[in-house]
Amino acid sequence: MKYISTRGRAPTLDFEQVLLAGLAADGGLYVPEALPTFSRDEIAALAGLEYPELARAITTPFVAGCVAEDDMRAILAETYAEFRHGAVAPLVQLGPSQWVMELFHGPTLAFKDFALQLLGRLLDHVLARRRQKVVILGATSGDTGSAAIEGCRHCDNIDIFILHPHNRVSEVQRRQMTTVPGDNIHNLAIQGSFDDCQAMVKAIFGDRGFLPPDRGLVAVNSINWARIMAQIVYYFHAALSLGGPARPVAFSVPTGNFGDVFAGYLASRMGLPVERLIIATNRNDVLHRVMTQKTYGRQPLAHTLSPSMDITVSSNFERLLFDLYERNGAAVADLMQQFDHGDIRFSEAAMTKARALFSSHCVTDEETCAQIAATWRQSDYLLDPHSAIGVSAALQATTDPATPVVSLATAHPAKFPEAIARAGLTDVVSLPPHLAGLFERDERLHVLPNELGAVQAFIAANLNA
Repeated sequence: MKYISTRGRAPTLDFEQVLLAGLAADGGLYVPEALPTFSRDEIAALAGLEYPELARAITTPFVAGCVAEDDMRAILAETYAEFRHGAVAPLVQLGPSQWVMELFHGPTLAFKDFALQLLGRLLDHVLARRRQKVVILGATSGDTGSAAIEGCRHCDNIDIFILHPHNRVSEVQRRQMTTVPGDNIHNLAIQGSFDDCQAMVKAIFGDRGFLPPDRGLVAVNSINWARIMAQIVYYFHAALSLGGPARPVAFSVPTGNFGDVFAGYLASRMGLPVERLIIATNRNDVLHRVMTQKTYGRQPLAHTLSPSMDITVSSNFERLLFDLYERNGAAVADLMQQFDHGDIRFSEAAMTKARALFSSHCVTDEETCAQIAATWRQSDYLLDPHSAIGVSAALQATTDPATPVVSLATAHPAKFPEAIARAGLTDVVSLPPHLAGLFERDERLHVLPNELGAVQAFIAANLNA
């Protein structure tokens, strides 16, 4: 399979090259030149497969020609052996036609383990064969950092640098990053917002001259195609568990960077019957404004009880734009250039296509806490604040009552005790045994100013030989 840039000017790459490239040379994001598709009969034949085998069936076309099928099977088996539930992504019913899919049974209790446990193993496989060393660089609003560190910390060919906004992630999220030992692990607390961290990562990918010429630079943010690829699988898993493909399923996805819900869009394009994708946002409602006002623009960042969604620039939305504008890279490049200087407004044709599958809801902190309390009261089930936003949006959405609606539960509630307490619940959740003692472990992090040069200098000075 070949991959092309959303802006149309970067070279066409294969999977291995895309895995190591991250951002395209023209500033765009890589997407498959053509998506694999599955017939209804082919999807039905996947029912009953264990999660690693389902993942192999869905991901094999994307890695064809770069990762041998037997190697991919072994990598996937190792990846999902790390999850602490036999179903890997179990479904729990909350009410008539309402379900949650628990995506927090991985090592760091967040959905990002699905992609980053796989990404780390793929990188290890490729780098060992190429005898190459790389710098992994990522920005996190909470969960990506710890998932990336857990996924990549055992690789001898990697130095990993994770940027997070200083004092803007939960204590559990921070400690999951900063208490992991390893000379190749570096946590950088940036005196700014997540958007500042994300912008810095993009700037570094555009200016790699500070690195030794033999040291590659790899992204672990959701701009890396391999992460999107891994997330497609659990949409198929949920639909097959609820009677698909014989009946459609709707999904409600708490999202800020659009990567997780974009994976659902790709599942639909690949043949999975998806009735609706509900974009669930917090007060940082850039995606909700796109859907309701046709406008994509920056607003001041609000710090909320759902910090992993405190994002005002939605990086992966560009991948959807590429399809909405008929895969015209020049048109997308022009739109993103406009965005660099202000708001952009989308064509009616593009928005009509988007609204055929997507809808959106914005959920405030007060509504989030009310949903946590209501779900606990009605179903004896505890939601983290991000998952509560997904459930709240699902309940507000207009869908066929006969269609199951699956809300993605993206994190374990123990990661966000402040929100649980604000919902009026105490002593109802604790960290699982493998994270016992987290608050007693030594932390390692470096606080840096929000300056590109300072971050580049730190990285250059802290590379392992």
